[in-house]
Amino acid sequence: MPITGKNYWLTTVSIPAADPALPLRDTVDVAVVGAGFTALAAARALAKRAVSVAVLEAETFGWGASSRNGGMVLTGLKLPVPTLIKRYGRELVRRMYAASLASIDCVEQIVREETIACDFSRCGHLEVACKQAHFDGYEESAALIQREFNHALRIIPKSELRGEIGSDVYFGGMVDETSAGVNPARYVAGLAQAAQRAGAQLFDHTRVTKIVPQSTNGAAKFSVETTRGEITAREVILASGAYTTSATPALRKKVIPIGSYIIATEILPENLARELSPRNRMIYDSKHFLHYYRLTPDRRMLFGGRAAFFPETESTVRQSAEILRRDMIEIYPQLRDVKTEFVWGGTLDFALDVMPHAGKIDGMYFSLGYAGHGVAVATWLGTKLAGVVCGDPNDIPYDGIEFRAAPLGLRSGHTWALPLAGAYYKVLDWFT
Repeated sequence: MPITGKNYWLTTVSIPAADPALPLRDTVDVAVVGAGFTALAAARALAKRAVSVAVLEAETFGWGASSRNGGMVLTGLKLPVPTLIKRYGRELVRRMYAASLASIDCVEQIVREETIACDFSRCGHLEVACKQAHFDGYEESAALIQREFNHALRIIPKSELRGEIGSDVYFGGMVDETSAGVNPARYVAGLAQAAQRAGAQLFDHTRVTKIVPQSTNGAAKFSVETTRGEITAREVILASGAYTTSATPALRKKVIPIGSYIIATEILPENLARELSPRNRMIYDSKHFLHYYRLTPDRRMLFGGRAAFFPETESTVRQSAEILRRDMIEIYPQLRDVKTEFVWGGTLDFALDVMPHAGKIDGMYFSLGYAGHGVAVATWLGTKLAGVVCGDPNDIPYDGIEFRAAPLGLRSGHTWALPLAGAYYKVLDWFT
């Protein structure tokens, strides 16, 4: 079978569509911009509390990173815990780490409550060390996480690594049994259906073009202009991630878009799949310019990374497929004769500090900056923001941390800047 420039996950589900006859309401309590994990989790939580909510999506539901990612539901954050503690202090990092663990439970609870058939499985994740120095740091990190957060990680020396991965290129690994895997397209489709059942109104192919603050009798509101008309909202939640546009310029300039691509092989024989990943972990390596990979539920090897930093085009898809296949075979020579059947790409949202951020900007709520850890943290933050809108205490640990704008034009909408972002992370790998 020839390689298909298509997202494998989207062949496993039909993404729900909005009723084209559904009119855009004149007013709602909350307008949500975007329709990925953050937006749909927020909409579901708001609607369950009898808040009128409209979800406004420029494309189809889950069109961005939410349906294009590797389906890894991961604990922790992108940065190492020692780095986080030096930057933010122990108490705040304890809250951040507790949030990362709670986010896995949040996804699992929603999947269970809404009976979403998305292959959710607590299979754990494996981080593999690309350098001896990286592995040497694992023991310190694991001890620190156990001491500070009472969360156990397991160090896997190189001599025992074959029990976790069918490759000899790494210097050891570290396992967290709490992490999970999911079919992200099925999950985001299930979230959309759950939000609709709860009473949220979802509008696809409805691009937000402008948001204007208003005041009526002293009460602040927002006029949200879209390609389908105008809607007035008491509150706005911005959940557009890497696809944030000039409709919200203050937020847009803080988002660094990073291109990410994935290939998926043909279905593998059961014995080969078991050799490659004996425990069916979510696997990623220790580099900034990393690779991440896993088996799909039907035993394909899904292999992703920052192969090309430009947005998805026929050329970048083809180039990325070649790069990723070469890298996959370096790790797994057993796959040399296995066909690659799918390749796809998209854009992730990074912040300059490689941290999630949530809070308010220009009077509107927002959440973004998941840096590849979005399945879990986006669901949790969307749910949390809904609670804050409804008056719950704000215990979001990422609200209030410094959130600097991206330098040198490395912001959403500047596609020319993507290779600069790629070069930056490659340099980090050279020097660490």
